[in-house]
Amino acid sequence: MTTLVPVTYKGGVYRHDEIMDLIDDLGGYVVQKHVMAQDVVLQSFVPRDDIDLIREVAKPLAGEVAEAPLVGTEIAVVSPSLEIHHLPHTACDIAEYLRRAGAKTNMVGLARGFGKRIANLNDEERDIINEHDLAVYALGNFEECIREKLPAIRHGIHVPIVVTGAPDRETLVRIIDPPVEGYVGGVGRIMHRFKRPEELTKLDELVEEVSRTLDARRDDLARDPLSVFPPRLMAILEEQIYEVTMLTHPTPVTAQMEGLRVKLPYEFYADDLRALEVADGVMLGDIADVLPSRMRNYILIRIKPFSETGILV
Repeated sequence: MTTLVPVTYKGGVYRHDEIMDLIDDLGGYVVQKHVMAQDVVLQSFVPRDDIDLIREVAKPLAGEVAEAPLVGTEIAVVSPSLEIHHLPHTACDIAEYLRRAGAKTNMVGLARGFGKRIANLNDEERDIINEHDLAVYALGNFEECIREKLPAIRHGIHVPIVVTGAPDRETLVRIIDPPVEGYVGGVGRIMHRFKRPEELTKLDELVEEVSRTLDARRDDLARDPLSVFPPRLMAILEEQIYEVTMLTHPTPVTAQMEGLRVKLPYEFYADDLRALEVADGVMLGDIADVLPSRMRNYILIRIKPFSETGILV
């Protein structure tokens, strides 16, 4: 079985369609395309053995191909609030840096995340965070504040959590109970954008911690694979549901590790998606749950594992 790995292609708009055709011919998938003026960024899954070939084709086009460990993931960056009291510079820079590593990120500013005594999650916030592959909690400078607030604002969260804060890693591990999946110290409230070398190093450390946490989840999925690879399902959906191509969202279909977020109204398109034929005689409803998202009125597709369906597409 061919192993697909996440990569990012960066180059000019000129002749970038040749790279897209090559990825398709090799059995890979483009999950996101960004066009910015004369530049294009393609976030893709490609066969591991063909990365050198793609680099060779990209070289005359002045394009660069780099492994991007977070492609095909959707991450929630959670801040106690987005008010100036919590200095949103840090959370914004974290979200942007994770995007550069390939992730689709969403900012979640809590309505009642401030104050040690009253910090809490509401049901909508909890459900939205749980729709992601992972949550990064961007917390502050003080040990006591992190220790007292985190249990309340993580209650009911089932996805992996990576915490950032000013205390060093050893202190952060000690003050968080129960433990979370990842820790990055030295990132607290910062009153400016991340620019200094030591600050950028911390963001690199965060990407590594998030990648390590998600790799552990990928290992679990490899032991019981999904009935269909999410980027493959994305390609089928975009080919058969023409309304997707009419959407003006930057990511009308967002790939996740275990499914897709489709930015079509649930009440109008859920039945059409359940009846979508993904293979001969196999409908999407046979291998996935089509659910209403708590994010606007979008559709959330959760793909079932092979052990539950007995089907591999």
